[in-house]
Amino acid sequence: MSSNLIAGKDVQQWKDDYPLLEKISRLEEVFWRNIDYGTKKEMEYLSSKDITDALERLERFAPFIETMFPETLHTKGIIESPLKKINKMKNQLKHVYKIDISGELLLKCDSHLPISGSIKARGGIYEVLKHAEDLALENGLLTNTESYTIFSSARFKELFSKYKIAVGSTGNLGLSIGIMGASLGFQVTVHMSSDAMTWKKNLLRRKGVTVIEYQTDYSHAVEAGRRQAETDPTCYFIDDENSKDLFLGYATAASRLKEQFKKRNIIVDEDHPLFVYLPCGVGGGPGGITYGLKTEFGENVHCFFAEPTHSPCFLIGQMTGLHDRVSVFDFGLDNRTAADGLAVGRPSSFVGQAIGHLLSGCYTIDDQRLFSFLRKLVDTENLFLEPSALAGFYGPIQLFRTIEGKKYLDCHQLNDKVSNALHLVWATGGSMVPKEMVSEYYEEKIEE
Repeated sequence: MSSNLIAGKDVQQWKDDYPLLEKISRLEEVFWRNIDYGTKKEMEYLSSKDITDALERLERFAPFIETMFPETLHTKGIIESPLKKINKMKNQLKHVYKIDISGELLLKCDSHLPISGSIKARGGIYEVLKHAEDLALENGLLTNTESYTIFSSARFKELFSKYKIAVGSTGNLGLSIGIMGASLGFQVTVHMSSDAMTWKKNLLRRKGVTVIEYQTDYSHAVEAGRRQAETDPTCYFIDDENSKDLFLGYATAASRLKEQFKKRNIIVDEDHPLFVYLPCGVGGGPGGITYGLKTEFGENVHCFFAEPTHSPCFLIGQMTGLHDRVSVFDFGLDNRTAADGLAVGRPSSFVGQAIGHLLSGCYTIDDQRLFSFLRKLVDTENLFLEPSALAGFYGPIQLFRTIEGKKYLDCHQLNDKVSNALHLVWATGGSMVPKEMVSEYYEEKIEE
C-alpha cells in the first residue's frame, strides 16, 4: 500500500473521511450513491448543439461508411446497435438473487455495433472521421455539396497517407480507431497496455496498424501515445482521457436510443423512469452516453457506472473529488481484472468534472460474478458478451438490495414508480471475440 500522501492526507485519513474506501481496499463489492447528483451545473464547453453537430457529421459520412463496410448496408451507413428484450435473463436473475426486478429489463447491444464490435465504435470512429473531414477541408478537397463517398477515392487516401494517428488503449478503442483510420489511409499506431488481448493486437496488425506493446498499464500506454504526437507535427493523438470529440461521439447514442424507444412505443417520463447501467473504464464512453441521455431525458433517466473490484478508479475519483489526482494503486489495489476494457487505474478528470453531477452512482463487481453473468446470458438468451460487458447486469440487483440503492430510490421518490421502470443494461463488447475464446470464457471456473 502506498505510504505517500494523497492530496495532503494519508490513506488512513481518506478512509476515515470515506469509510467505503476500506471496503474497496478489501476488494468487496460496493454500491456508492452520489450525493452530488442533481446539483445544478452548467457545462461551459459543451451543449446539445454540439451533439447535433456530431449527429449531422455522422449522417454526412454514412454514404462513405456504407461503401467501405458492407455490414452497414442495412442501416445505410449508420453505426447503430440493436435493443433487445431479455426476459429469460431477467427471470434467471430474479431466481438466483431472490429479488424482484421491478419493471422491464432490456439490453443495448453495443457489443454488436458494426465495424469494431464495441461501444468504442461510437467515439473512436467519430473522432477519426472528424479529423479526416478537417484535413480534407484544410486541403481544399471537400465542398459542402459533394457526397462523402469521395473519402474512399485515391486522392483522399493519398492525402491521409501523409498523416498519422496515435492512441493509447486497452483494446477496443484501439480497434475502432485502427480499423477506421487504416481504411481511410492514415498511418495508425496503437499503444497497447499489458492487459490488452492478443487477438485484438493481431487483428489490428492484419489491418495494417502498427501496434506497440507495453508491460505496464493503460496510463503508460496513453502517455506513450501523447509523446509520439508531441514530437511529430503530422501525428494526431486521440486522447481517451481528455477528448471532447470522443465524448460527443458517445453522446450521439442517446438520440438514436430515443428513436428506438419511439418505434417500440416505450415511454420515458416522470412516471416511467429509465435506469441505465454502464461499464466504466477511464470514463469516456459511459460519460459521453450519460451526457447524451441526460440531454434527451433529463431527470427521468438515472445512470450508474459499473467497475471491477480491482479497478474502481472512477468511483474513487468521484467520491473523493480528486478525479485523476488519485489512483487505485494508492489504496492497495492492483488493477488486474479479466474485464480488460475496464482495467484503468486513474480516471478521466475531464469526464469526471463534466458529468459528476449527472451520475446517480457507481458500484463494483467481482470478476467471478462477471463470468457467472456471462454463462447465464448464453444459457438463457444465447447471447455472448466479453467479460467487461457483463458488468451492467449487477446494477438493478444492487439498486434493489443494497441499503444505498434503496436510499437512492427513496431520496428521489422513485419507490412508487419502479414498477413502471425500464432497466437498460449497456453491453459494451463481445461480438468480435474469436470462437476459441468464447468457449474459454464460457468454461471459466466460477464459484457460484
